[in-house]
Order: sequence, then C-alpha cells, then structure tokens
Amino acid sequence: MRILVVEDEVDLAHTLHTGLTAEGYSVDLAHDGRQGLWMARTGEYAVVVLDLMLPGLNGYKVCAQLRREGNATPVLVLTAKDGDWDQAEALDTGADDYLAKPFSYLVLVARLRALVRRATTAVPPVLAVGDLSLDVAGRVCRRAGTRVDLTPREFAVLELLARRAGQAVSKADLLYHAWPDEAEDPNLVEARVSSLRRKVDTAFGRQSLQTVRGTGYRLVDDRERD
Repeated sequence: MRILVVEDEVDLAHTLHTGLTAEGYSVDLAHDGRQGLWMARTGEYAVVVLDLMLPGLNGYKVCAQLRREGNATPVLVLTAKDGDWDQAEALDTGADDYLAKPFSYLVLVARLRALVRRATTAVPPVLAVGDLSLDVAGRVCRRAGTRVDLTPREFAVLELLARRAGQAVSKADLLYHAWPDEAEDPNLVEARVSSLRRKVDTAFGRQSLQTVRGTGYRLVDDRERD
C-alpha cells in the first residue's frame, strides 16, 4: 500500500519514510507543493500526508486543486499550524484529517489506518466519454474495452479533458495540470495531444479529441458520427 508524504522538512520527511516503511507501507516523498500535486495526480496512493507550509504551492492549494479535479485520495494534513482557523481551513479545502506538529507517531499511524479503512469502501472513479474510459485510481485507459497504454503525462492530459468532456480546455490549463512544475511551454501539450490522437483515436478510426482553434482542445463522444 502506497503513501505519499509531501513535506519540505527533509529530516522529518525521511524519518516518516523510515517509520512508515517499517509499518509495511510503500512511501514516496515530495518536498514542495508542485511536485506533490503532480505525484498525487499521477500515482495511486492510499493516503497523502500533506504539510501546509510548502514552497512552490502551499498545502491548502494542493488539497483544493486535487478535490476540484475529483481526486478522492484521503489527505491527512500534518503541520505546525495548529490554530482553530487553520484546522477549519484545511478541512474546508478537502482534507480528511488534521494532525499538529509535534505529533505522536503512534497516533499518526492509527489515523492513517483509519483513513485507509474508510477509503476502501469508496468506489474508484471511472471517467467515460463515449466508449473511451479512464480508471483514475488504476491509471488505466480503455477504448471500446481495449486497453490503451499511456504515459503519465498523456494520462494527465486526457484525464482533464475527460473531466471537462464537451468543453474547450485551454492549453494553459492542460499545461498546468500535467506539468505543474514547468508550466511554460505550450509545445509540451501539443506533442502529448498528437501522441494521444494516435493512440486513442487514429488506432480505432475515431475523432474524439478535437482541436478548438484559438483555445485548445475538447474531448467528445464521436460515436454519433458512425
């Protein structure tokens, strides 16, 4: 079972890595908000342990962005900010639990177990646009039941298009979603969309991934054309 720890205090992050690994978890580390957001989007995690005061993108914004995108991975906020307003804001932005520093490691592990138990009853989201489906938790794409292998960046681009099916999505939005740490070059989006078209459309004789001139791209159910 994988856990993502997003913590900029390197010593604490490695302490958590050592302790949680000893508990039997597989632990990934991120040391800033943008990296943490990218990893949370593209990895299949049981829980995200998220600090609030992070460089690049603070924990509030990371959590809020994940929830806006429909990412339901449980989030445990771990922070030195322990005021009532801080706790309320963290929970209101989508966190599932809150633990103030300094904390009891025994309590941390118990809370992680509780979050995992609650999450196992939830049904992982599957996005469907026509006969194209995306298993968000499993990071699996299928067209008409046939599995299509995508890179993490390709999956991220297609996921945002699927979440906004039928709507024009700007290159800037796609760039920020799939490349939060280097969101400057729109050519990155164009290259991935071109690759996606070959994999999910051309290979199946479809035209679901459309260019919206002057804006970006749109994903539609093109079966009405058949």
